[in-house]
This record gives sequence, structure tokens and C-alpha cells, in this order.
Amino acid sequence: MAIITILDYGAGNLKSVTNILEVLNCEYTVTDKKEDIINAEKLILPGQGHFGQFMEALNKKDLSTCLVEKIKSGIPFLGICLGIQVLFEESEEAPGIKGLGIFKGKCVRFTQGKVPQIGWNKLQTTANNSVLTEDYVYFVNSYHVVPEDKSIVSAYASYNVDFVASLEHKNIFAFQFHPEKSGKVGYGFLKNFMQL
Repeated sequence: MAIITILDYGAGNLKSVTNILEVLNCEYTVTDKKEDIINAEKLILPGQGHFGQFMEALNKKDLSTCLVEKIKSGIPFLGICLGIQVLFEESEEAPGIKGLGIFKGKCVRFTQGKVPQIGWNKLQTTANNSVLTEDYVYFVNSYHVVPEDKSIVSAYASYNVDFVASLEHKNIFAFQFHPEKSGKVGYGFLKNFMQL
């Protein structure tokens, strides 16, 4: 099984992600070095925090271009929480700051209910899904992605409005929820990804 490379951009939920990988007996390395991203065989981008700060950190370390190239190269890639949002072109959280632009679309803020959404919510999978089940998972998010191409969506959830909970496209998997905080269900989703 390939060693998993976890991108450390200076913030995020690294410890909870590495803990679950250890439970799953997966080899991993945590890095912020360009050469490690270039040589990665499997890549996880965990994320907590602010869209703008995330992109500024990537750009400061000169990681944006190589990260996009690596994702597009076809290796298995998993983005978690903010890691799904930065795959898009922009976010209402940071006007004027460009995302990675892997997908066309943007991130928008919830306009109803208590923000952020914190807690368990049920997935509604689509025909595009191959790693998820319709279970409850744990969310902490104020923003959600709105892709132009709805065919990449692998699951929705509902928080006053239906929103994209995950997407899947070729080698790219991205979850708005936190699998590492979703108990046995989340462990199962990550295990499915590891076995790709």
C-alpha cells in the first residue's frame, strides 16, 4: 500500500487525521515541502480555518501550482472540510482570493440557521458515489461548495437547504464533513479511500 502524504499548510486537523491513519495501520508522512508533494503517491489535504489564510499559506510556500499538477496527475486525492472548498475558484469567505480552481464554482455561506453548522447530519448519496453510505457524519462548517458541474457531487446533506457534502471525480474525493470525527462510519469511509 502506498505511503500517504498529508499536506501541512500550518493549520488544520492534522492530529485527528494522523490518529485515524494509525488506527487503520496506514503509513503516512506529514509535509509542507514541494518535493514531497511532487513525489506523493496518495495525498490528503485536511483543513480547518479560513479560505484566504489557507491559500496565502500555500502561495507563500510555493505549493499551489505543484499541488494542482499533482491532483490532476491522477493519484488518489482526498480533501477534508476546507480541503474541499479550496478545490474551487473562490469563496465568499475571502473575496478576491483565488482558490486552486480544480473545479468551476464557488463556496457560499449558509444564510439560514445557526452558523457554523456543528454536529451530526445525514448523507444523501448520489449515483456518482463509490466510497460513502447514507449514514450520519460530523460537520463543522459555515460555508459549502456550489459546483457548476453537479455530476461530480457524490452526496448531499440538508441544513435548512440541501448542500454538497462530498464530491467524487476520477481520482479526486472530497468531503465537507470530518470523517476522522465521524466514528466507525468515518473510519469506514477513510478505509475505502485507502484501498483505492
